[in-house]
Amino acid sequence: MSTQLVIGCDAAMRAVVAAVEHARELGVKINVAVVDSGGNLAGFLRMPGAFLQSIDIAIDKAYTAAGFGFSTRDWMKVIGHDEGMKLGFSARPRLVVFGGGLPIRVDGQLIGGIGVSGASEEQDEACADAGLAAIGAVR
Repeated sequence: MSTQLVIGCDAAMRAVVAAVEHARELGVKINVAVVDSGGNLAGFLRMPGAFLQSIDIAIDKAYTAAGFGFSTRDWMKVIGHDEGMKLGFSARPRLVVFGGGLPIRVDGQLIGGIGVSGASEEQDEACADAGLAAIGAVR
């Protein structure tokens, strides 16, 4: 039997705190979520004044990135011009196809995902990258 690694609560909290700190440096307000490799919420922070609707978007970005193992920004590249995939995937609940969600890998193994919502795609992704850096993880 093989064991699947998941992100722990301590690392999840370090990642969300680092993402919020980066958002402060950028002058934006965000929601940030970390999920484990099974898509279960492991950590979450909401900055006062961040969009309420972005709470679920941040969680869903993390869920999408953890579930598929690549950046949410890359979804349209994967789908390309396949209309069936566009229609099929757009009907899936919780799937996010724009930037701000990144997979979390340690030693080459997918252990979770981080999702940020509330600013531009580029700023959300930069905050997510800061979260990864804080725990020594890569996409």
